[in-house]
Amino acid sequence: MIGALITTGAIDFLVQEYTYLAVFSAVFTVILGVTVDLQEMSVKDSPTNAPYTAIAFLIGSLTSILAGYIGMRIAVYTNTRTTYGCCEDTHIGFQSAFRGGQVLGFVLVGLALLVLELIMICFKATWFDGAFDALNKPTEEQTAELVRRLFELVAGYGLGGSSVALFGRVGGGIYTKAADVGADLVGKTLKDLREDDPSNPGTIADNVGDNVGDIAGMGADLFGSLAESTCAALVVSSTSYELIMQPDALYFPLMITSAGIIASFFSVLLAECSRVTEANVQTVLKLQLLYSTVIMSVFLIPVVSLLPVTFSLPGHDDISQWTAYGCILFGLWSGMIIGFSTEYYTSNAYGPTLYLVKNCEQGPAPNVIQGLALGYLSCIIPIGCLTATIGFSFKTCGMYGIGLSALGMLGSLPVALTIDGYGPIADNAGGIAEMSGLPPRIREQTDALDAAGNTTAAIGKGFAIGSACLVGLALFGAFNTRVNATEVDILSPVPFCGLMVGAMLPYAFSAMTMKAVGDAANEMMEFIKEDFARTSEIKRANKDAGRAEHEGAEPNYQKCISISTQASLKMMIAPGALVLLSPLVAGFVFGPQAVAGLLAGIIVSGIQVAISASNTGGAWDNCKKEIEKQRQDMMKEAR
Repeated sequence: MIGALITTGAIDFLVQEYTYLAVFSAVFTVILGVTVDLQEMSVKDSPTNAPYTAIAFLIGSLTSILAGYIGMRIAVYTNTRTTYGCCEDTHIGFQSAFRGGQVLGFVLVGLALLVLELIMICFKATWFDGAFDALNKPTEEQTAELVRRLFELVAGYGLGGSSVALFGRVGGGIYTKAADVGADLVGKTLKDLREDDPSNPGTIADNVGDNVGDIAGMGADLFGSLAESTCAALVVSSTSYELIMQPDALYFPLMITSAGIIASFFSVLLAECSRVTEANVQTVLKLQLLYSTVIMSVFLIPVVSLLPVTFSLPGHDDISQWTAYGCILFGLWSGMIIGFSTEYYTSNAYGPTLYLVKNCEQGPAPNVIQGLALGYLSCIIPIGCLTATIGFSFKTCGMYGIGLSALGMLGSLPVALTIDGYGPIADNAGGIAEMSGLPPRIREQTDALDAAGNTTAAIGKGFAIGSACLVGLALFGAFNTRVNATEVDILSPVPFCGLMVGAMLPYAFSAMTMKAVGDAANEMMEFIKEDFARTSEIKRANKDAGRAEHEGAEPNYQKCISISTQASLKMMIAPGALVLLSPLVAGFVFGPQAVAGLLAGIIVSGIQVAISASNTGGAWDNCKKEIEKQRQDMMKEAR
């Protein structure tokens, strides 16, 4: 019954959210088809003038919607199986949650790659071949221009995926945090209830939020990152004459992701061979990232042979295939280091979070101060890794190197999504065990899985943020390639003003989403208090009448689900519009130099805000769980 309530709530939310997103995608597709100057992007005398960019955008949007839905369905199916597995053994419960994460990771990455391949095949058979035949024996220069324009048309796929992912991540995030805050503050602080106590009407909404936010939202988010980085690398690679003349080399970015899928497959096999206990769950999950990184580093060696021994790009001559390999390795290993750094700062097994726990003894003020300081300090290592990656890649291969490093960091995406999806599945399994009234032994086993999942979820967020920085920079390079811009002159007023506004936008976006969560959580808490009063009155009346105390006093789970759903759908519009409209307004009003400054400011500022906020939140979450664990241990000793 509990699993069915979670499934129904998650499906209801996604159906409503995706209805909005489907309408948005259709409208934006029309706008894109009208505004893009397709005549300029087509070859003279070409019989085809169809809005291929708009079509690619629509396909990317629909694929992102499908990716999120698949992730959610996998999660709600697996969390119940994980609870059932924990009834037998911790290892069996771990396998259920881990395999659910595997399906999420491999399906989403495979889907992103498959759909992109199909779009390229279809566009080549229609637009490219039609334009090629219309030229009647085109020269090599004309053929190269056709290839460049083909990839520019395909780039709409990444835009569509990231646009839907934006709303999915924001909407799902508002939903899950509003439910989480509402259920915890009223249930634990005011009523002194256990985690996931079935008498708390906010618990089902909390568990639904884990699926629609941390699974469907994260899946769509990383799908968009992969699609965007691949499209950006293809656009930049089409500026190299040598790569265009060698098709295997031209499609090299796709082969990086393919090698990552194979490497991730062997990595998860190693986890399947491990015997998991409550003591080593986190170690098994952590090693997945190391295994996939090492294996992929080896698997990429034969793939690099697809590139020419040397090739050139605008501003970079005599680039070797091994230099390109170095760019991929920088991104790949930086992703692993960022993941482990995130674990260090957010896990309750290490000093930073334990120091945060100690500061809670003096009250909330030191906790807040030290938590913010922890988040700011945690930026140093990731920024160092990203700086080294960007410096090497840009110096040796230009923006093509940035695209390769982004794909390298996303190369182990199947594993990253596996361990990221594992966390919410294990968390939901614990909630189902608690609300179903299973013996405490089962909850202890699910808590052991959940404790590791909290840390791996933080690793997944760190991985997503790091890759987003490189993807954003790769797209920035693709934009500059398209508008023939070679630099952002900060001594010029228009780019500098764009830089300032861009640096402000992540703060404005964060403020809007945080306010949305606060407003939705307040509404949730008001209803939960009212529902507690209602059920208490019913229980008193039943007791006076000699009836069963809980007869007719069931919590109103559906209303809490409805509150989170309506609040998130309503409040996701403004932050999403801010992101989508800012570059459009800057471009149409002030020109491409303003957009270049805006994008540079967003990348530089946004990465700092994202890392610090994510790690502060992760540390606070694990700090809370560590305090609860210490409290439970003290109660056991007292008995």
